[in-house]
Amino acid sequence: MPQAIDHLVIAVPDPDAAADELERALGIAFPSGGRHPGVGTWNRIAFLDEPYLELIGVEDAEAAGRWPVGAAAVRALEANPDGAFATYALLDDDLDATVARLRARGSDIARPAYGSRHTPSGETVEWWTATFAHLAPDQPPFLIRHARTGAEWSDEAVRSRRSQLQPVGCVVALATLELSVPNPDLVARRYRSGRGLGPVPIEGDQHLTIGPHAVLLKSSARGEPPATVVMACHGSTARSLDRFGVRFVMTGAATS
Repeated sequence: MPQAIDHLVIAVPDPDAAADELERALGIAFPSGGRHPGVGTWNRIAFLDEPYLELIGVEDAEAAGRWPVGAAAVRALEANPDGAFATYALLDDDLDATVARLRARGSDIARPAYGSRHTPSGETVEWWTATFAHLAPDQPPFLIRHARTGAEWSDEAVRSRRSQLQPVGCVVALATLELSVPNPDLVARRYRSGRGLGPVPIEGDQHLTIGPHAVLLKSSARGEPPATVVMACHGSTARSLDRFGVRFVMTGAATS
């Protein structure tokens, strides 16, 4: 079963420009990224402890449309050219077994597929994902397992991120993802049937705990931002920024 949120996918017109803007405004660095060979997308990445923010750009919409994450980015930018939350992933180191179990129960989750990214340093970062044909903020997240090697995903690299200071002056950790959707109850049912996840209704919202992270499904009728990313930075000054269709909130509290 999934252990945590792995990463959040935010579609932007220019990942480099977006990364520079968010570093200036929030004090979060985006040192990683690269190109996804053959699928028309590229990215910049900021690690928030082990999870990460992915700013994804589209170079070739036709090629991007042939894989679910790329297609979600294309749709997000077509609807909101300035940027938008596209989808997100859950970490599952036992991906093959989880997918087999879900498919046996009738889920239409796809079998794991290989993916990779070429970094500017020449390293190939590799992973396997299991997705739905259609990914979107009102659809369940996809699942991912990383090849635990190299400068980004070896055990040593992951451990070092847990104590790595961001430019803001502290270790920034992902805490909560809030998604504003037309019908939280319907989306929660999709989570249950497609991913075997169990959101809990609380005061009109749907709450899901995944390892150290929380996901809140809220009604868009309340006028909430389409997506809110809450990060904890112990000792920092609280701040908030609305950009790329996302509200970024940094609290001064430490995560548990």
